[in-house]
Amino acid sequence: MTDGQRTSRRSQAWFGAQGRSGMVYRSWMRNQGLGHEVFDGRPVIGIATSASELAPCNAHLTRVAEAVRRGVWQAGGLPLVFPTMATGETLMRPTAMLYRNLMAMEVEELIRANPLDGVVLLSGCDKTTPAMLMGAASVDLPAVMVTGGPMLNGKYRGQDVGSGTHVWKFEEDLKTGRMTEEECFFAEGCMARSEGHCMTMGTASTMACVAEALGMQLPGSAAWPAVDSRRMETAQAAGQRIVTMVEEELRPSRILTREAFENAIRVNAAIGGSTNAVIHLTALAGRVGVELDLRDFDDLVRAVPTLVNLMPSGTYLMEDFCYAGGLPAVMSELLGGGLLHGGRITVTGRTVAENLEKAERIDSDVITGLDAPFQPAGTGIAVLRGNLCPDGAVIKQSAASPHLLTHRGPARVFDSPEAYHEVADDPDLDIDENTVIVIRNAGPKGYPGMPEVSNVPLPAKLLKAGVKDMVRICDGRMSGTGYGTVVLHVAPEAAVGGPLALVQDGDTIVLDVPERVLRLDVDDAELTRRRQAWRAPAERHTSGYAWLYTQNVQQADQGADFGFLRGSRGHEVPRDSH
Repeated sequence: MTDGQRTSRRSQAWFGAQGRSGMVYRSWMRNQGLGHEVFDGRPVIGIATSASELAPCNAHLTRVAEAVRRGVWQAGGLPLVFPTMATGETLMRPTAMLYRNLMAMEVEELIRANPLDGVVLLSGCDKTTPAMLMGAASVDLPAVMVTGGPMLNGKYRGQDVGSGTHVWKFEEDLKTGRMTEEECFFAEGCMARSEGHCMTMGTASTMACVAEALGMQLPGSAAWPAVDSRRMETAQAAGQRIVTMVEEELRPSRILTREAFENAIRVNAAIGGSTNAVIHLTALAGRVGVELDLRDFDDLVRAVPTLVNLMPSGTYLMEDFCYAGGLPAVMSELLGGGLLHGGRITVTGRTVAENLEKAERIDSDVITGLDAPFQPAGTGIAVLRGNLCPDGAVIKQSAASPHLLTHRGPARVFDSPEAYHEVADDPDLDIDENTVIVIRNAGPKGYPGMPEVSNVPLPAKLLKAGVKDMVRICDGRMSGTGYGTVVLHVAPEAAVGGPLALVQDGDTIVLDVPERVLRLDVDDAELTRRRQAWRAPAERHTSGYAWLYTQNVQQADQGADFGFLRGSRGHEVPRDSH
């Protein structure tokens, strides 16, 4: 490394400054025991950690940060750990999604405002990963993602249980008398028996895999369990790699291309990933100027089978997925079938194809091949259109009941999730298995924040009668750990006057997933009359962040980002105030 290279580092605008300014920056950093020699122009690496005991999936990231720090020192960089907020879906109300954009703003501004040449992003719970990627993409300094890893498999009475997925199952068992309160209380501790994020193919695992598929995470690192020593090896390797990435000027804008997003979309289909990936990938694409249409999530996956046999669509869990070969095994299978762009650059500095040269599929029951897939091509996410969702809606076919993918039934409308829950256990509720349950005002603006409420539990009387699934339609989201025949992300949402706001009890709704249709069987004249009579809900928030959110959030088909955050604002060094 030459002196010229050292002095051109972004961080040298702080630590290489002359006079009072340089003295201020260096002297205050030295109160942490740093010697003067570390300000010699070596890469300064920020380690952004979302560790928080309020986000259980992220609570262990402090230890992961130490592993990253070791790697940075080993490679000759200066590591500096800094905290970010944590958007944990498990505790935050009304929904962590309300705060994804706020976290993305914070990450972006912290990176830009500080003397950093590159950054390692430590995430866990499902909103923290896209938030950090979005923030880093908008600054466009070298960045690598390190996710915290899934929990160990849940174990309850001799069977594997999945976090999230078994919450819905145990709730149904409780309502039908197949499980007691005491048994359910005991099972809680069996689901979450180690640190880490959900070990099903929920949104946390999905987004970890998506980050790897995009090329923003080291190969194989998405699946190592949080408590596996190789999780820390991966973190240390990321710390080493980011120093070299700074020297190579390998920035997100070089990695996050249209082809990278196409790879991620196809990988999401192959792993049976969460519908939430649609929202997050669309928002991230908007940050780097990549055109991504909702139709891409349907068109690009029609030839992609589901290869991974994991809950909620299948049998196994992330620990099994890891030992079966992890994401490299899946990507290698797709690459061999001509379904990936192998020439795209990744954080390793190598291409996708080069990264996969040694990938091995070890357990063909957990990770199947293209020749005998777990589910056939065309069973991934489907994008629906029709007069009920002019801007689109999505459904996860692999988690739905095949007999309901073509359905016609009367609507039973609820103006909020809470309105449904108030009557769901009523034995006299006027609903049968053919009814289409409509939950509205749960979209980005309406709730606000687009919560994971779409897969509401079935009415208690139907569960007791043995009904396993029903068609549900909502402008909100569904947890990636959930399952059922649920139409999600209906756009435009009801709160802004989308057609979902005009549905009335008894209206016939037609769902035809093979034809990609979601239609309200009401004539146009009647819909026009209803629209003229419709009044927008009163604004519930007149100040604070919730007001900022509702005034600026885009619709689901655009990723529910803030319009003013789209695009990259770069990493120009802010003015010196000293």
